[in-house]
Amino acid sequence: MDTRKALIVRGGWEGHSPVEATERFIPFLEEHGYAVEVHESPEVYADAGKLAATDLVVQCYTQGLATDEQVRGLSAAVAEGTGLAGWHGGICDSFRGSPDYLHLTGGQWAAHPGGFVEHEVAVVPERRGHRIVEGLDRWELNTEQYWVLTDELNDVLATTTFGVRDETPWREELTCPAVWTRQWGRGRVFVSTIGHKLEDLDHPDVRTLTERGLLWASR
Repeated sequence: MDTRKALIVRGGWEGHSPVEATERFIPFLEEHGYAVEVHESPEVYADAGKLAATDLVVQCYTQGLATDEQVRGLSAAVAEGTGLAGWHGGICDSFRGSPDYLHLTGGQWAAHPGGFVEHEVAVVPERRGHRIVEGLDRWELNTEQYWVLTDELNDVLATTTFGVRDETPWREELTCPAVWTRQWGRGRVFVSTIGHKLEDLDHPDVRTLTERGLLWASR
C-alpha cells in the first residue's frame, strides 16, 4: 500500500477534547496507509510546501485564531487537491473571525439550543447511495444538536430537525444539515456536526460515517 500523508491540526477550546478525539482516528488512518503528523496550531497552514504534499488535513480546532495567511494557505491547498475533514466545533466553529475560512467550509455553528438534548440524525433519502452514509439510516443521540448556517454548494448527506415548543423563539420546525461534503477546486471537504462528547464519536454509526468521511475527503 502506498503511504499517504495526513496532517492533524488540533487545539483551541479544550471542551471538545481535541487530543483525545483525534487520537481515536490516528490508528484508523495508519491502518489505511497514512503517515500521520500532528500539529497543535494552525501555523502549519502557512507552509505551502507541506500542505501540497499532504493528502488529508483532519482539523479539530474549536474557535481560536488563524491569520489570513494561514487560512489562505489552507484554502489554496484544498483547491489544489488536499482534502479537509473534521467534526463538530473542530471544523464548523473554527476561526470565527475569518470569512475566508467560512467560505471554504460552507457552514458555521450558530447555536445548540437546550444544550444536551435527545434528537435524531437522519440520512437524506436521496443520498443513501453515497459511500459515506451507505447502509446507514437514522440514529438517536443525547448531545449537542448543532443549528448551523450553510450555503447551497454543500452536498447534504444527513440532517437533524429542531422542533417547535412554547418556549422556543422560532415558530416553525427547522431542518439543518448535520453532515455534508463540499467540492473546493480539486479538493474535497467533509463536515460532520456530531462529536461534542467522546462518546458521540464512539457511536457506531457516527464512527462509521466519520471514518468514511476522512477517506472520502482525502486526495
